[in-house]
Amino acid sequence: MKDDMMVFLETQQSDWVAGATNLPLSAIAQRIAMIADDWAGFWIKVDGWAPAEAAAALAEANLRRVASLAHSTQQWIRDEPLSDGDLVLAWTNLGAVLEGALRLFLTVFLADYLKDKKMLESRAFNKKYQVLTLPSNLTFDNMLDAYEKSELLPNNQLALCRRLQHNRNAIHAFKLRDVETDEAFQVALRELAALMRSLDGRMPRPF
Repeated sequence: MKDDMMVFLETQQSDWVAGATNLPLSAIAQRIAMIADDWAGFWIKVDGWAPAEAAAALAEANLRRVASLAHSTQQWIRDEPLSDGDLVLAWTNLGAVLEGALRLFLTVFLADYLKDKKMLESRAFNKKYQVLTLPSNLTFDNMLDAYEKSELLPNNQLALCRRLQHNRNAIHAFKLRDVETDEAFQVALRELAALMRSLDGRMPRPF
């Protein structure tokens, strides 16, 4: 049986994506940028109320780079189809924003991350040194494995993460890799906006 929270988050994700169907893609990209801008302005300096270890890790995070990448998603919204190269770059752009969002979430909850026993079953756990790898040092694939093993995201959000991972890996151009279409990219843009909104709502802030 699914955890009630995961059922709620899965339904919420679907509802938010459906509710934004009639919004222009430029507005969706703007939402992504606004959330990332807010993160860059807020989470970079949270000492005094956030746990010291998390605050220190957040102070070193390059959230302004994530925000800049979020703004870059706007350039892939065009009237004409994207070239093959631009389509690969567009997917890579979305993947980079997603990666930043997921790292931020784990870092905000760093104390929980470090004591989560389910993480020991994931590739985030370094078996050689018998320690958990910090979120900032995880590979994207190992980070997604940690999210999956600890059931931190509902199935539809995890599926989006894996899709973005697959498509952004097409940046390794020498080996032939399939990349999804412009239309699939546009759907993923809407889904990423909903995922970021979901993560934002789950992260605590002082009143």
